Amino acid sequence: MEPNNTAVRYDRIAQWWQNQHQDSSYGLAQLERAIKFTSKRNSALDVGCGSSGRFINVLSNQGFQAEGLDISTEMINLSKQLQPEITFYLEDICCWIPRKFYSLISAWDSTFHLPLNAQEPVMKKLGDALEPDGVILFTCGGGHTKGEISGSFQGQDFDYSTLGVDAFLRILAECHCTCRHLEYDQYPEKHVYIIAQKV
Repeated sequence: MEPNNTAVRYDRIAQWWQNQHQDSSYGLAQLERAIKFTSKRNSALDVGCGSSGRFINVLSNQGFQAEGLDISTEMINLSKQLQPEITFYLEDICCWIPRKFYSLISAWDSTFHLPLNAQEPVMKKLGDALEPDGVILFTCGGGHTKGEISGSFQGQDFDYSTLGVDAFLRILAECHCTCRHLEYDQYPEKHVYIIAQKV
């Protein structure tokens, strides 16, 4: 479970991703729910932004100064072609250091690719990068314990990890964030999205 390997695999499907997801509504209702909790609309960051621009478009249209981050070179290159006015970071979220605070951070179906030992440091980093009343939206594996699994998507093998729902809630609390919404949105699949707010 190595982020650079994940990047290479997403490079291979970046054009397909853009074609298939540009008009997709997947995750947008959840993003809209998260936005409702925000009290300010300053900077927003989409972690694992991909190449479709869907979340970036919503955030920009809602008045945020949206930015995107992805580890895939091809995803970022296609994003820049599609949205040249947006700031994009070609970075590994494990190593990237935020240089500002954000009103909203989204990590939809992205950080669950991280190695198990990177999950907590990255979640703490994102929690610490929220401004007061800032909101985070992220997805995770909905088990009760930590674990790793592998799966195939569009002919590519991907790894996934989770700390378990209770551990993520603990980390959020340690970052002075309170859970505003938690949902098994694809039940019986163990796919969970969490919205939390800095208090």
